[in-house]
Amino acid sequence: MSRIGRAPIAIPQGVTVDINNNLVTVKGPLGALSQTVDKSIDVKVEDGHVVCTRHTDDKDHRALHGLYRALIHNMVVGVTKGFEKSLIVNGVGYKVTLSGNKMTLNIGFSHPVEFTAPEGITFAQPQPLEIVVKGIDRQLVGQTAATIKAIKPVEPYHNYGIHYKDETVIHKVGKRATK
Repeated sequence: MSRIGRAPIAIPQGVTVDINNNLVTVKGPLGALSQTVDKSIDVKVEDGHVVCTRHTDDKDHRALHGLYRALIHNMVVGVTKGFEKSLIVNGVGYKVTLSGNKMTLNIGFSHPVEFTAPEGITFAQPQPLEIVVKGIDRQLVGQTAATIKAIKPVEPYHNYGIHYKDETVIHKVGKRATK
């Protein structure tokens, strides 16, 4: 049995889980998410918990067992608390401007870079050079943050660029003249 897969998922108050033909829908105070589950995995709601079981002990089914349990757990957490990822923009003269769901980045290019938030994602700016990506879908929040980070990756010699707030940036020492 998968250690992750066999753990039941507690359903908090205010959250409903519906299962229809291998389609799991989780509705909560922040919104609703859906996930199609493989036919080899059974998902049931029992006593206020979501339980995932598998038909056989094949290697593929064992992997899917833990995967779908984790995906459903992320859906439950997403509709109750939501997910967020913080990014730091570091560089001389770099500037971030938010207007609605659009973000304008002035990050050393010859032109400003426009980035529009996908549906279900919001941006916040607690500090002038910090961007917080928020949403209920964990995968979409992470993918959006990674796309923003890829616009200007951190340069290792001067640490200019965009990086995650909790990321350790490796700083390289430049060449030195020997005497």
